[in-house]
Amino acid sequence: MTVISDKQLLTRLQNPGTREMGFRQLIELYQKKVYAVIRKMVIIHEDADDLTQITFIKAFKNIHKFQGNASLFTWLYRIATNESLNFLAKKKKRFFFNIEDHEAVMKNYVDSSPLIAGEEIERKLQKAILSLPDKQRLVFNLKYFEDLSYDEISKITDTSIGSLKASYHHAVKKLENELRSE
Repeated sequence: MTVISDKQLLTRLQNPGTREMGFRQLIELYQKKVYAVIRKMVIIHEDADDLTQITFIKAFKNIHKFQGNASLFTWLYRIATNESLNFLAKKKKRFFFNIEDHEAVMKNYVDSSPLIAGEEIERKLQKAILSLPDKQRLVFNLKYFEDLSYDEISKITDTSIGSLKASYHHAVKKLENELRSE
């Protein structure tokens, strides 16, 4: 596929005659990245797959609201991260009334899923990341794994750069302590 600018893609998405083609291109461009961000938050493949679909459906339904203050990538990541955080909050509320703890379920999934590859140290890191508060985990994932700048993360999360730096610092310290204690 040839590279397409946000402006060209938006033109296609906003034109009824080319909207479906534009949406397919949007998915081709960003589906893997969006899925990766969601998967790092929710861990379970099926949940990440569902949330990726929801993200793109919301983007399709709300493309007319896109103001162009940020890139399409940033806008999609914002939808994806909000969907992930909302999903996790709902899961925690549901598990609050059950014996099972959602964090424990996700950690077990990291250990047992054939879909999560990697060395033992990678599994330990993934489990340690799950112990972070959701917002800190999001900031850590976007900075460490996605290699986004604080400016980009600020636009995605609507959080000040100073707060993001503090969140990332606290996340790193917690992870260091968690990994040392194992």
